[in-house]
Amino acid sequence: MNIRIGSIAPDFEAETTQGHMHFHQWIGNSWCVLFSHPKDFTPVCTTELGYMARLKPEFERRNCKIVGLSVDPVESHSRWLVDIKEVTGSAPNYPLIGDPELKVSKLYDMLPDSAVGSSDRTPADNQTVRTVFLIAPDKTVKAMISYPMTTGRNFDEVLRVLDSVQLTAAHRVATPVNWKPGEEVIIAGSVSDAEAKKIYPQGWKAPKPYVRIVPPPA
Repeated sequence: MNIRIGSIAPDFEAETTQGHMHFHQWIGNSWCVLFSHPKDFTPVCTTELGYMARLKPEFERRNCKIVGLSVDPVESHSRWLVDIKEVTGSAPNYPLIGDPELKVSKLYDMLPDSAVGSSDRTPADNQTVRTVFLIAPDKTVKAMISYPMTTGRNFDEVLRVLDSVQLTAAHRVATPVNWKPGEEVIIAGSVSDAEAKKIYPQGWKAPKPYVRIVPPPA
């Protein structure tokens, strides 16, 4: 199926390094970051999984669960975790989904339906399994970021996107380029000037009539 921003993230059941997972049930009322990998023991992914382990407290502080996925079986993942700890100093402290039959990868539109699960597949065969999905508590996809195998992902940026999406879900604002928490925001275009005057009685900065800049909502 085609996945777009605003789509319901497909539900599934799978085995993980922390046991059986029913995805929507596991997310519960939390936010979720699902990030995928084309093969176990790939060097770039090894560094990413270790870094996410160190960032986990920051995601938890934002009521966000993290879960990885790789196209190999859970038994292979368990061996990989040892390498990840040795290389990065941090072993993944979150579940890593096994997807040897490519069911989840195809469900999330990262591989074509014609792809056949096999241990003979190389990372290059699965190179499109490199997407980060940011999922809201209502199970809708709020953001998707895809990277090539040769470029490590910037998970600090994923955290920044989460901050923005959570803020804009709670308030009728948008965040400008390179925004960081605590910086000024833009009143959403869906808010009329009359409504904006009630919400922001102190007024706003307006370099252009359609760019109404205000301090971040409390």
